[in-house]
Formats: sequence, C-alpha cells, structure tokens
Amino acid sequence: MAATRPRPKILFVEDETSISEPFSHALRREGFDAVVAGTAARALELAEQHEFDLVLLDLTLPDGDGRDVCREIRRGSHVPIVMLTARGTETDKIVGLELGADDYVVKPFAGGEVVARIRAILRRAGRQAADGELDREPEPEPVRTIGGLEVDGAARRVRLGGQELELARKEFDLLAELVRSAGHVVTREDLMARVWDENWFGSTKTLDVHVGWLRRKLGDDPGDPTYIHTVRGVGFRFSTPEELAP
Repeated sequence: MAATRPRPKILFVEDETSISEPFSHALRREGFDAVVAGTAARALELAEQHEFDLVLLDLTLPDGDGRDVCREIRRGSHVPIVMLTARGTETDKIVGLELGADDYVVKPFAGGEVVARIRAILRRAGRQAADGELDREPEPEPVRTIGGLEVDGAARRVRLGGQELELARKEFDLLAELVRSAGHVVTREDLMARVWDENWFGSTKTLDVHVGWLRRKLGDDPGDPTYIHTVRGVGFRFSTPEELAP
C-alpha cells in the first residue's frame, strides 16, 4: 500500500479570528495543514521553528507590520508568501512583491480564489499540492556569465564586475529568466507567468517597475542598454555573451 504523502503545511498569519477561524477550517477541508499565528512575533517564532510550504500573511497585525514579517522570513527562507491585505493600490502590490511576496490578495477575498492561487504557487515551487501532485526535483542551475555579469542560479547570487549585487527575490527571478533566454525575446506575458504566476490577475506594470530596478542595479542605460533591451510592444531581450565580447 502506498504511503500517504504529507499535507502541505500553511502558516496563516491573521489576527482577526472572524477571518482566521473559518478560512483555516476551509484550508483543512481542502487538504492543507493550517497553523494560525495572530501576531507578528508568533509568526516569526513559528517560521523559525517549523518548515512551512507556504505563508499566508496579513499586513495589519497588532504588534507590527506584515511587511516587516515578510522581510524577516525572506532573510533566511525562500518559502512562498501570499500577502492578504485591505491595502490594494498598485503601489502597495509592487512594494509587497519587491519585499519578496509571491502573490498579493486584497480583502475581502473569495476563499476559492485564494486556494487556487495557493495550489498554483505550490505546483510552481515543485511541492505536493492538495491535488496530490508529486514533488519535482529541479535541474541544477549552471553559472551563466555574460560580459561582466555572473548569475549563479543554484546559489541565487549575482556578481557584476566581481562585486556582488543585492537583489530582491523577484529581481533575481526576473534576471535569471532573462539570462536563461539570452539572445531571444521573452514576451511580457511569459515573464509574468514564469516569474510571478500563471494566475496573476493584475496589470503588468509591476514587470516594468522590476525591469527599471534591475537596470539601475546593473548600471544599464535604457536608452543605450548593455544588458536588457526593450522590444516595444512585445517584451524584453537579454544580450548574449558574444554581443558583449571585447
């Protein structure tokens, strides 16, 4: 008889019991193991003590800002994070994604939509979702060198001219995706699906913002780019090693 695979473990950070109690029960009915934390301090304590498959994170907590919790978790973990908040402006979403969130859901939310997003993110992370999908072992990432830029996908480190760059989670993911396809145009839609999620329901403005941040950190002039070229109306293309050869 085949062994039963463990239920994906969700850390649900929410101080309003009117939300946390019914939705944590809904998560359990959908096949997840939901652990609730009502404060920022408790969330960080649980994140340190246990290995979770995903974090559902409210931003307004009684003892702190959920964005600080996201930042602290990101310092030592790549666990997927979905922010749940009443703050739904485009700027709020961009800031949340820049801090390392994988998705951003605005309250009030539909439980079915959030569950669908969780499953999509877990599939993307190669973990077992509630539908019983098996783990996938990612192929080892080679170190890619283009001009003075070195991208180490396995270690998630980037060096430019020998100096290490500090990139946020999504900045690294975006850069790695462009570098993997160096020399080829990657459409905006493909970048959003691969770097954010196939269930992304917002505008693609966040992509332009992240490209802008990347260009600044790479010292890339958008008017005369070395690395990231805009293909107007289509997407972006990264230079090849041959283009940057001395």
